[in-house]
Amino acid sequence: MVVTLQLPLSGGSLSPYTLSDTRLIIPPQSKLTSRIAFAAAHVVCDPLADKDPLHHAQIDWDATLAYRRRLWSLGLSVAEAMDTAQRGMGLDWIRAKELIRRSAAEARSVGGTIACGAGTDQLPPGPQVTLEQVEAAYEEQCAYVESCGSQVILMASRALAACAASPEDYERVYGKILRQVSRPVILHWLGETFDPALKGYWGHQDLDAAMEVCLRVIRSNPDKVDGIKISLLDADKEIQMRRQLPDGVRMYTGDDFNYPSLIRGDEQGFSHALLGIFDAIAPAASAAIQALDEGDLSRYEAIFEPTVALSRHIFQQPTYAYKTGIVFMAYLNGYQNHFRMLGGAEGARSIVHLSKLFVLADQAGLLESPELAVHRMKHVLNLAGIDRSTGGLYGAS
Repeated sequence: MVVTLQLPLSGGSLSPYTLSDTRLIIPPQSKLTSRIAFAAAHVVCDPLADKDPLHHAQIDWDATLAYRRRLWSLGLSVAEAMDTAQRGMGLDWIRAKELIRRSAAEARSVGGTIACGAGTDQLPPGPQVTLEQVEAAYEEQCAYVESCGSQVILMASRALAACAASPEDYERVYGKILRQVSRPVILHWLGETFDPALKGYWGHQDLDAAMEVCLRVIRSNPDKVDGIKISLLDADKEIQMRRQLPDGVRMYTGDDFNYPSLIRGDEQGFSHALLGIFDAIAPAASAAIQALDEGDLSRYEAIFEPTVALSRHIFQQPTYAYKTGIVFMAYLNGYQNHFRMLGGAEGARSIVHLSKLFVLADQAGLLESPELAVHRMKHVLNLAGIDRSTGGLYGAS
């Protein structure tokens, strides 16, 4: 059956869009072998909780954990309590602790792989914070994550960015924490595009100089670093750093613009993955990497290629608002029964943005139940003032 919707354009007009016949990607149900692939998972809020949604929104634990089970069932690993879960933008440390505890227990029950973010977000960032307080905050969070049985992802710290006076301060803090962890961690270098408060991380504005500081940290503690995820949206910088990592230290791409080529790699190496977009394109991510496992590069490219336009759209500036698109995809595909987010972040993207997301998801074969997705898209359009019965604007003559 041909289905056509009236979708809004940037100038305020409406344009018809007819759903494509792109086949839904159905990944094989087997383990991934050639690459480690973490999906940074989103959280589902409870829209019926009688709490201040801007500051005290409740998490729907059943739906949140069910989504993680889906990711594990596709062969993906879960990166928990990261920025995709609205860490620092709706999810505070108190609720992150419960999320980490519950998700780590769920991982054990199903045999899934998990790594959880440890940061310093119990501290208010500012020049009044000391390096000693940053170290204590990292120590508290790392100890908690490890006590839950999870690997640590050592997240970038807004507090450290605010109080560090030199690159040596970063080396001091990271060196102290790495000497204390019981198993190798994944470092996380999040660029200012994702979080403006992290501008000048590692003590330098220049990325090459910052990279050298980070590499010194890794080279001083190679047995305590499993790998590093960098989210700079700069493929050349990632490759440059990847080629300088000590043997045994992995690169995990956090580049939601260029992940297909970075994961595929070149004659000198490749990147594993720790990506927010893998939450939204999980079936395609699983199927593509399994094609890579089988050495079928043509199928790998064919699966991933149409997802790039969707990812670049979801992660367009302001990049930190990408979580809205991630949650919208889960809503369209029926993994949650509402489009509400912690902190009211469902309002961070326009109806025009969400409409184009719908189109790109359809063209990439990622609408798992097109009938449901169309029904929900019409509902969202209706809330934006587009009459679902006529396809026109309410009140228009």
